[in-house]
Amino acid sequence: MINGIVDVAIVVSDSKKALKWYTEVLGLEPRDTHGHWITVAPKGSKTVLHLCQSKNLEKGNTGIALSTKDIAKTYEELRAKGVKFPHPPKDEGWGVFAQFEDPDGNIIWLNPA
Repeated sequence: MINGIVDVAIVVSDSKKALKWYTEVLGLEPRDTHGHWITVAPKGSKTVLHLCQSKNLEKGNTGIALSTKDIAKTYEELRAKGVKFPHPPKDEGWGVFAQFEDPDGNIIWLNPA
């Protein structure tokens, strides 16, 4: 029986550049930076994001959601760092969420913790 998620791949054009953005802008910590296997995660998380370099990028919604205790505050902090939000924080009735783009146009959800 499956009991958890180990990693999720995000296809990026340049894994070293993506590593810098995910750590310096989003504040995730590097977990592994050897060759093709470059991973990052929030501190204490068992699940990592695998920054998978590829020439064939398919832009769009990754289905990946990161959590935060204060969406409005995190939104303002990330916008101040130049992060693009095609969908700023909005209450849809079932809850508040936002969506932002990484430098390769991958859409990542921001949900409440």
